[in-house]
Formats: sequence, C-alpha cells, structure tokens
Amino acid sequence: MANKYMTREGGATVTAFVPYDCKNNCPFCINKQEYRNNPVGFSVEAVCKSIRMFHEITPKCDFVFTGGEPFADPDALQVMVDCVPEGHRVFINTTLPVSELFPEERIIEFTRVNKDKITCINVSRHMVRYVEESNDELLSKLYVPVRINCVLFKHYPHDGMVDFANRFAKYGLPIQFRADYTITTLENLYQREGDHILEDLMKNFEYLGLDGCRIRCGYHFNNHGQHIAYHRTLPYSTITEEINGETYDILYDVLIKQNGDPHSDWTGVPLDVEAYRHVTYEPYDLKVLEGRVD
Repeated sequence: MANKYMTREGGATVTAFVPYDCKNNCPFCINKQEYRNNPVGFSVEAVCKSIRMFHEITPKCDFVFTGGEPFADPDALQVMVDCVPEGHRVFINTTLPVSELFPEERIIEFTRVNKDKITCINVSRHMVRYVEESNDELLSKLYVPVRINCVLFKHYPHDGMVDFANRFAKYGLPIQFRADYTITTLENLYQREGDHILEDLMKNFEYLGLDGCRIRCGYHFNNHGQHIAYHRTLPYSTITEEINGETYDILYDVLIKQNGDPHSDWTGVPLDVEAYRHVTYEPYDLKVLEGRVD
C-alpha cells in the first residue's frame, strides 16, 4: 500500500459477500462472474473470521450481507449474522426468494428471531422484472424494517414510476431508486442536466432535498407520506486526497470476499489489514446540501 488509510468515524462499511450464489442473472450485476469463475476457497468460516477481524478494528462499523443471494442458504446466513457482535448495524441485500428450503413461514421466523440484530432488509424489486419475485404481502409480515431497492437500468418504463411507488406505498415501504453506477464518474456524480431519472422523480413526486459526500449523493422525495430516495454512487469507494501534506486513501466501503479475503474497494484491491489497524478517522462528510432530508 502506497498511502495511509483514512475513513469516517466508526469505520468504513463492511460488505460481506456470502459464499454461495443465487439463481438470478440480473443484467446490471457485477458479482455474477465471481461466483461462476472463482468458487475456490468459498467458506462461511473464512467470512466469519474476517467479520471478527473487522469488529476488532472498527467495533462500531456497519455490516452488509450481499451476494449472490444471502437467503439462498438460511443456515449459513444465520451463522454469519450470529457472528456479528452487538454494537453494529446489520443490513441484508436480497431478492427475498421463496423456496422449499426457505418458505415464507421460515423467512418470517428468521426476521422474528433476528429482529434485534437486523437493522434493515433491502429487497430488490425492479420496474422491469428480472427475477421471480415473492409476494409483496410477505414484505409487510417481516419483523424488521424493509426498504425497496430499484435499479433503473437503461430503458426503464418512465411512465410506470408512480404505479411502482404506489405498489409499495400501501405497505408503508420506502423506496431507493438507484442509478446504473457503472456509468457514474467523479465528474458527473452531481450532474443534473440530462439525468432522466431525476427528471421523472421531479415530475412525479414532491422534492425534499439533497444530501451527499465525496462518492455518493441522494435526492429525497415524498409520495404522500412514502419516502423515496434517488441514489447515485461511484463504481469504486476509495478517494485519494492530500490532506495537510499527507496523501491518504479514504475508504468508504471495505469488503469481505467469498473466501474471506478483505478488500479495500470494489475494484479488486486487497486491504492492507495492518495498515487499517492504524487508520486515521475523520468526521463523516455526508451532509445535507439542499432542502431537507427526513
């Protein structure tokens, strides 16, 4: 590692890739090839070992389980969730598949058992249906907060945005619309001109405000009491800056790969663990930039 590490107070978000795949082939997924081509050494225990290591270094960081599909193996998911000590927020990114192994009743029970551990389940639902979806009503039966994540990929149906929002408003569920981050750059992150997603949101919902930091921003809207956010982020999570004459790699996300290896970015960069033990902390630069953010 050439530069010292810096991250926000509490530590960078730790995203753990579950060591098993999903049955989906979403066109915007950048993880699928890893599961197809590099299954060597995939291990729940190796992932748990790195969870414990990150807890030791940053005992207040957030953990996110993604994949693959976390709910494809309920027993393995429970082991990894149990491995996260108290004091951390825990998020799960999922399509929430219903199967013989994980029927609705077991999903509901999983959330009941873990209601004091899981901060939120982010459920992928899209305006173009890429995967087989569980019943919407299931989402209202879970014992933990739920948010809908919707990637607006290429030619999404612009005239269906209000109906899509209202589909989940009746269950009181917020939505985070997400831009295709593979085309986002540091130069266009905050650019509004030509952003058709933002144009649709401004046209259809009450605009509230904007928040953001170096690598991501969020526009916030109200749909008759339903919170809607529009999330734009970079395809990487490390920013290099010179501060007081010292050059730092500023880490927003760190990763646990399927074999337990710690990475410092989404772009295949291994984490220097010993350097991270001596990371410099700064106040989180996410702030309200315009209007209000509830």
